[in-house]
Amino acid sequence: MGDQAVQAGGAQGALAQDFVRFAVQAGVLRFGEFKTKAGRMSPYFFNAGLFDDGAKLGRLAQFYAQALLASGIAFDMVFGPAYKGIPLAATVAVELARLGHNVPFAYNRKEAKDHGEGGTLVGAPLAGRVLIIDDVMSAGTAARESIALIRAAGATPHAMAIALDRQEKATENGRDVDHSAVQYVRGTLGMQVCAIARLADLLQYLSASEGGQQMSEHHARVLAYRQRYGVED
Repeated sequence: MGDQAVQAGGAQGALAQDFVRFAVQAGVLRFGEFKTKAGRMSPYFFNAGLFDDGAKLGRLAQFYAQALLASGIAFDMVFGPAYKGIPLAATVAVELARLGHNVPFAYNRKEAKDHGEGGTLVGAPLAGRVLIIDDVMSAGTAARESIALIRAAGATPHAMAIALDRQEKATENGRDVDHSAVQYVRGTLGMQVCAIARLADLLQYLSASEGGQQMSEHHARVLAYRQRYGVED
């Protein structure tokens, strides 16, 4: 994709609200009590693995592609980190091509092959400005692994696209820090991040929902969680 004015961050407004509504209706965004990798009890959980049929995955790819085009982030190819990132990046590459932005696509294996083409990389050679596509970022560990792999291949890890920015404090050595994983990737690793929606968009959806008392209770719990663990934009 050619250079455009960079507009880092999540896609706002109607697109984000449509995505949150879609994720809730698809059962991918759920409410209750869920333990996070950081050991926190979260009142909501986003599981992109539940985009588990062709229609859902195709619609998800549309959201990614629309958010990317709206962000203005320029990139030369897409990369899907194993395992969840592989179908995400593949379907987004198809949707981008449908919209007139055909770019190469690659992904990695967890284990290197010792036959055939060998190695851990599959697809187009890594080159130019690489966009990494994944579902969410918790600690930034997967991002660092992908970045190292891309740099080792002689390409530039340029940006990341994720479905949901949880906007909460990351943990380092078991302790909360004052930045989120997304802020770490932007500020420390120097990469742009495009999120289809953020926790703020989820809160807006819950506050405006016509789901009555139940949605009001979800909103109160998610808001309390953000007040405790959230980060400043």
